[in-house]
Parts: sequence; structure tokens; C-alpha cells
Amino acid sequence: MHRRDLLRIAGGVAGGAALGVLSGAGSAAASAPGDDPDLRFDLAAPGRVLLDRVALHDVTVLQSLAFDNVHGRIYTAQLISGGRQLPGEDAPVSGAQRALRGDLCVTELDLTGTVTGHMYLLGFGHGVNFAAEPVGGGVFLWTETDAVAEGGNGWGRRLARFRFVDGAIVTPDSPEVRRLTPWSNVDRTTCGIDPVYGRMVLRYRVGANPDGSGGQFRFALFDLSDVRRNTFLPLADVAQPVLGTFQGFTSSGRYLYLLDGNSYSTAPDGNTHLTCVDWLTGEVVARQYVTDYAELPFREPEGLAIQVPDPSRPLEARLCWGFATGVAGARRATIMYKDAYV
Repeated sequence: MHRRDLLRIAGGVAGGAALGVLSGAGSAAASAPGDDPDLRFDLAAPGRVLLDRVALHDVTVLQSLAFDNVHGRIYTAQLISGGRQLPGEDAPVSGAQRALRGDLCVTELDLTGTVTGHMYLLGFGHGVNFAAEPVGGGVFLWTETDAVAEGGNGWGRRLARFRFVDGAIVTPDSPEVRRLTPWSNVDRTTCGIDPVYGRMVLRYRVGANPDGSGGQFRFALFDLSDVRRNTFLPLADVAQPVLGTFQGFTSSGRYLYLLDGNSYSTAPDGNTHLTCVDWLTGEVVARQYVTDYAELPFREPEGLAIQVPDPSRPLEARLCWGFATGVAGARRATIMYKDAYV
């Protein structure tokens, strides 16, 4: 799996608008930042609050987030809380067992943070990253699936695509779940969508030992239309740089964005960082210590995604990330964003 036809990354904005060449020939007279895929989010700019300490359908820590920019919906993923018994289950299931099996709860919210639906995914994975793809009047979710237990958690080894249906409970072999295998020799597969440029970014692990040790995490970029056809021909493929505790990723134009950090221990501002990687070179071009909303109690970075707040202006995007907060047994989710460019 090697970088292929890199200039195709700038082949066009979703919807057909023409772009400059990715290698640096973007127009200086762009009418909006997203017109030029070489422009990148300013990670040093102050973060702003999109949603402030909202309740999700479950009470566990937020794991990741995704946007349906067409219908104005936000989706979050979290592990199902311990002690819950779902229809068809013989007894309540512990939180440790939920984590080991990879049982997830997806919450649907409107842009005010009001919960408008939920869905349970049993045996899918840890929820590190996922994506939402609006289609017609609904939305399809792209997630990891076919979880394999490792280190106390279940991690997906394939991708899944299925329609979000409020109240539904699905398993990897449910008929409505379409499973895709990017490559036979990889695992820990999670994904995100660049909604402006019509790409999918895949994080995967290659070269792990049978016991789960070793291996290298990498990222690959694809045309979303290719992935829908179960065709995995990467436009670019880069190694994950050295980071702290990995918490999320997304892509916009020429750049890959990464989130890492932990919840508070002793430092009041935590250790959250945002990192930007150039798809062309694989090099880190920016890394920023994030102190936004430092006063949150239990401030754990979780999830990274691109929002396009106004569908009539698809090139004005936001880089959004989440903080899990609140007390155990009643966690809340805060979503922040940066919308300045350099």
C-alpha cells in the first residue's frame, strides 16, 4: 500500500467545484478557505464551543463524533454502560464485558444538543472514530466492525456501512450491515470522511503479532466513491507520528488532523494536543497544545471530525473535537471547534 497519484487529492470539491493542484498551486484569490486544499486549519487559534456539556443517550464517556451536514445532525459513539440489559439479552451485561465485546451506543443530536435518536451496535469495536454520510433523506454510518478482544477492549478489524435507524440494535451479521475488508493483513480499522473534498480516511494497523503486540498504525486516503464500491486504492498513505494517547482523526484537503491526550491527572490543563500531517510528505507541519475550556471537570479529548455548518457554503468548514466531562455514571459531552486558517 503506497501513495498513489497524489495530485488526485485535489481533484475537486464534493459537488464539482474546480481546485488547484494539491502540490501548492492553489489560487491566492480563493473565495473561501476551502477553495484551496493547501490551506490548513490554524491549530493555534482559540477554540470555540459548539455544544456545552450535553447529555448523550448513554452515561459513559464520549468516544468519537461525526456530522451529517445536510440534515443538521451530530452523531456520537460511546461504549454501552455496565448493567444495561438490551432486548434479546438474557441478563444485564457488565461494563467490562461491553468493552471486551465492542458494544457501542450511537446517539443522534440536533445542532442544539437535543437527543433525537440512538442506536446500539453490538460487537463492532471501541468507537475511536466513525463517519456519517448523508444520502437522500437519511444518513449512513461508517464504523469499525467484527471486534476482536485485545487488552480488555474490542477493536474492529473491518469496516461497516449501514443506515442509521432510531432505536435499532444491530450486530455485524445483521442483514442491513454491509461489511467491507480494506486489506486482509490489517486490523484496528476505523474511518472518517472529508465532506468538502469527498474523501474517506482510514486508520489501520499493520504487522501486529498474533497476541496483538507490535505493529504500526498508518493512515490511508481514498475517494469515498471508490470505497462505496469496495475498492481500496489509496491516494496517499502515511505513518502515524509519535503521539500521546490517541483519541481521533479527520482529514480536510491536503492535511490529516490528529487528536491525542488524556483526562486530567495533576495538571489543570491536561495534555491534549492537535497535530497536522501533510498527506503529500507524511511530515508533521503543526502540533498544538490545546488549553481551550481548561476549567472543564474531567476533560478528556475524544473524537475529531469536520463540520460544514451551512450546506449552502460547503467550503467554510470547522475542525471539531470533543471533550468527555462530568462525573462517572453521568458523563457529558462538550464539542469544540476551530475555523481559522493559516
